[in-house]
Amino acid sequence: MYTRITLSKSPRAIQLIPFHSLESGSKGPLRLPIGTRTKFTATVAKQLSEALRSSAFRAENGETLLVGESHMFVGLGGARDYSLTRLRAAAAKVGRALVRIEARAISLSSHTPWTATTTNECTPARAASAFAQGLSLGTWRMDACDGSATRRTARLGKLTLWSDDSAMREGLAHGLIVAEGSNTARRIAATPPNIAHPAWIARESARIGREGELRVKVIDYTRAKALGMGGLVAVGQGSAVKPCIVEISWNPKKRSSRARGEHVVLVGKTITYDTGGYSLKVNNGMKGMKYDKCGGAAVMGIMQAIARLQLGVRVTALLAVAENMVSHDSYRPDDIITMHNGVTVEVTNTDAEGRLVLADALSYACERLAPTRIIDLATLTGGVGVGLGHFCAGYFCEDSRLKEQVESAAAASGERVWQLPLWEDHRDFMRSQHADLINSNPLRSAHPIQGAAFLSFFVAKDVPWAHIDIAAVAASDAAHEVTGVGPTGFGVRLCVELLETMA
Repeated sequence: MYTRITLSKSPRAIQLIPFHSLESGSKGPLRLPIGTRTKFTATVAKQLSEALRSSAFRAENGETLLVGESHMFVGLGGARDYSLTRLRAAAAKVGRALVRIEARAISLSSHTPWTATTTNECTPARAASAFAQGLSLGTWRMDACDGSATRRTARLGKLTLWSDDSAMREGLAHGLIVAEGSNTARRIAATPPNIAHPAWIARESARIGREGELRVKVIDYTRAKALGMGGLVAVGQGSAVKPCIVEISWNPKKRSSRARGEHVVLVGKTITYDTGGYSLKVNNGMKGMKYDKCGGAAVMGIMQAIARLQLGVRVTALLAVAENMVSHDSYRPDDIITMHNGVTVEVTNTDAEGRLVLADALSYACERLAPTRIIDLATLTGGVGVGLGHFCAGYFCEDSRLKEQVESAAAASGERVWQLPLWEDHRDFMRSQHADLINSNPLRSAHPIQGAAFLSFFVAKDVPWAHIDIAAVAASDAAHEVTGVGPTGFGVRLCVELLETMA
């Protein structure tokens, strides 16, 4: 991995030359792309030609071949199904190849294959942004907890990027900012629970705020109690480190004309550790529960990125932060609690805690922040992974305009979503015999929808709202082609893309 990737010109940069693979049935060796602007020396031209004739390089997606000391061939696969998503994956593989040879500087040759596609969406700037994202995401790893016995590769220092094309340079700069937001989310998600408790999240938010001219305030446990946040208080009261709401605000000095009246609120589930409470997780079910804060971690990464991009749209983030622990003071099944908006909830399962903390944050947002739309990110249900697998996030949205924006941003960012229904029948399914609602129906029917149905009672009907359940995509047990094993930072690229289209 690299300590940092920056935009800078270097005379020792390895020039990356992109190629598409030959289509099925095509004959003959690969040739340098049409439109090559670089004038090669006779020695380099001979090396390149010999490498192409050798058939050692087939230009499969992400395949690399170092030619001499100054050039690297990069495969992008076939031209017909080329996409920005595939380019991110190729760039991640390129990044790992660069780490192996300990490269310190690269330059993207401004050849046509970086943008060769059947659509008009792959401009030089967007292609360069996608490449920078894949490069940065693919070379990141969590090393904060490496000790004296580690056998993992040490960080290499700085890698610099460049292109002679100004539009591509702009794209590279943009992609590095977005990827850094994703990597911030991944770092926070991977930080272990003995470090990353609610007070640590508040401090980390303040640090991000100072670096990005963001305003940060904390609603502490005492204040949350006074505000009637019964869900947040109940979930976090059993922990020695009490729960809180962290509010991070981006109010740009210059708003774009399109976004002048907009105020987007992002809400992130930030359960720093989830034991399940008295509904205790068993059979190693607690392993990996540090990732129950991935929704809030993504929101923190989003806020970092939009501040650095200076987006001209007002955005406020709410992190609902708690640690779900077991103690003499923990909440129990059969407890009835009163939420921020006065709704009463019968607790049927203390392991369905995320919706309780989110509900109070959603209600607070509607009452105090006058949002024009709300998007929440949460590792809410195991059921969404059963239904959709690790291939996409499940989402719920009844507003047609916001739905279109979310799906468009998902397609552009490569962070895929799939809409699930939310009907009145689902809302009725969450009714309680002894209170207004239950937090979880003992029947597993429509399990991923239960959480969204519950949350819908805490969002004002006139506020467009999208709930994105990232439980199955927030972290990966198998090597993801871009982010590898571990936290993915899912939601950062998606939401930054959405906010950019608004701004």
